Amino acid sequence: MNSTDSLNPFVLMLDPEAVITAMESSRDLRGLRHRVCRPLDKPLIPITHHTLTQRKAVRAYDAAIDNEAFMDSGVEFYAAAQPALQLAVH
Repeated sequence: MNSTDSLNPFVLMLDPEAVITAMESSRDLRGLRHRVCRPLDKPLIPITHHTLTQRKAVRAYDAAIDNEAFMDSGVEFYAAAQPALQLAVH
């Protein structure tokens, strides 16, 4: 193989042994970190446990949000300013 053939992926498919030899002797490829992933492996998501005070703070925050009065979006005023939308707003 000459140098132009070595850059052509279709020519490389005709000589897989040369590709494997080049991969095995590549210093760059050997330096890469790799990890084998399997579909049924457990995900590497860290489990966090909240302390009692953190759980209380989250509950208090959620309660404050739930107890807030409903905020009017002002869609009626927008519809009044846009005559074409008056029929769309019910």
